[in-house]
Amino acid sequence: MLKKILIILFLLSSISLAQAVGGSITLGIPQAEFGEFVNNNAYGLSGEATIWAPSKARPFSVGMNIGYLIYGIENYTQPLSNTISRVAVDVQTTNNLFNFHLLFKVSPFSGDVRPYIDGLFGGNYFFTESTVKDAGSGSDVLSSVNLDDFSWSYGAGGGILVSLNRDRTLFLDLKGRYLWGSETEYLKRGSITEDGAGNVFYDIQQSKTDLLTIHLGVIAYIN
Repeated sequence: MLKKILIILFLLSSISLAQAVGGSITLGIPQAEFGEFVNNNAYGLSGEATIWAPSKARPFSVGMNIGYLIYGIENYTQPLSNTISRVAVDVQTTNNLFNFHLLFKVSPFSGDVRPYIDGLFGGNYFFTESTVKDAGSGSDVLSSVNLDDFSWSYGAGGGILVSLNRDRTLFLDLKGRYLWGSETEYLKRGSITEDGAGNVFYDIQQSKTDLLTIHLGVIAYIN
């Protein structure tokens, strides 16, 4: 929880200084060793902020990028306990990934269409969380982190901005990035099993965590 709070505070402080702010829907495709263990795609959201908007006069900008992806989810119903089998509860287990990077952007263009390239350096926070939900309302009742770990990450990518208004302050943003992740431990869908007697078993994976991400979103130039 502390790591999540620090990430959010870092994002808010960056946005307060930013002159370009954007967000996107994100598709994550596990690559290399990570793709051998996790054979399904990840889905989520990402946001970024740079301290100024790149232009012909000042083509380089720096800022930060943050993303949240779910790369596995399981829903099932089971008895509340071994001794209270008449009461069933809904349980959801999600495999989650926070990533946060320093962002270096280059775009020496102006006009309605602006290609750019990115460089990134930061890290990934993997965590798997199981939550008991109220069967009637669907609200969370209890939750627990089953496993969490951290990996370093760096990457590169590129994209294109297409203006959405006359004064060129709002752009459609389509981009792709390849992120190389260092070795870490994580769980995937199906990694947690139970024997029916209250014993829980974890099939922990360990590998590098390379990820290809594809983004569709918008960016606003504040000044």
